[in-house]
Amino acid sequence: MTSTKAYSAVSSTAPLVPFEIQRRNPGPNDIQIEILFCGVYHSDLHTVRNEWKSTIYPCVPGHEIVGRVTGTGKNVTKFKEGDVAAVGCLVDSDRVCTNCREGYEQFCDMPILTYNTVDPKTGRNTYGGYSERIVVDEAFVLRLPKNLDLASAAPLLCAGITTYSPLRHWKVGKGSKVGVIGLGGLGHMALKFASAFGAEVFLFTTSAHKKSDAIRLGAHEVILSNQTFEMQKHLNSFDFILDTVSAEHDINAYLQLIKRDGTLTLVGAPENPLPVAPGSLIGRRRNFAGSLIGGIRETQEMLDFCGANNIVCDIEMIRIEQINDAYERMLKSDVKYRFVIDNNSLRM
Repeated sequence: MTSTKAYSAVSSTAPLVPFEIQRRNPGPNDIQIEILFCGVYHSDLHTVRNEWKSTIYPCVPGHEIVGRVTGTGKNVTKFKEGDVAAVGCLVDSDRVCTNCREGYEQFCDMPILTYNTVDPKTGRNTYGGYSERIVVDEAFVLRLPKNLDLASAAPLLCAGITTYSPLRHWKVGKGSKVGVIGLGGLGHMALKFASAFGAEVFLFTTSAHKKSDAIRLGAHEVILSNQTFEMQKHLNSFDFILDTVSAEHDINAYLQLIKRDGTLTLVGAPENPLPVAPGSLIGRRRNFAGSLIGGIRETQEMLDFCGANNIVCDIEMIRIEQINDAYERMLKSDVKYRFVIDNNSLRM
């Protein structure tokens, strides 16, 4: 075991503070990674504050990890010391269930999350990227295209794949009329991807001042969702809408905009159930769906697509000691569009 500096929460009401954790030594199939950058995601905040009633303390968040390989096991063939490597939301799975065999590890019956999961290999809680280093099985380590900025690429490991996967699954492309609800960490990536896929892209927001940024990020038009007349102009016209909002909102207002056999997919996770009027679905045979990150194969596909199209996240860099302030700013939507921790600040 190796002692590793980290930032951890020890209870749902405690701020994150410096903490020392133990990382396992690399096994035959493992890669040891010095973490250079780690994205900050809303689920980090939800988990730290035990809002999903599943947190194991002490909790070290972070699942948007980019770093450099510092050690490899004897069976490792895809990476060598000095390579850049990336880790997302998963560090292992059972590998035998139907989902895993089909390349959908995100839907594994027993996924091993990057943090806040008991790892069968060690019997200990997994700790995430708010730390100096991490050890991960080679099968769950990803390659980052060399042309991408490392810090700006870190949030691709969650915000990127969370939006890329549903857009690909529902075959968004040329000729598609696509809506994105919300312009945050997820929404801004959805605009970039949908635009790169060749779709006609619309942003739904209640904030008129976001129009110029939305156009810059790939939207063709901005619809103010709190203006009834603007929404009614688009009734029954969208092929696909991606809902990235985690706050409570009227989902039926958006379902009415979907054309026959179109789909509205949730990737945001509101705390309370969203009431769906049966007529919103039945009248036009509309589909109401959800999506969760992506498997390892698809995540690598997403990273390669980003490399080929020079797509990264818009970020604000912070030092690790600024993390508690960053959480408070996230709650106020005071970030464009993703905080990324410079993990070198842990080593200073």
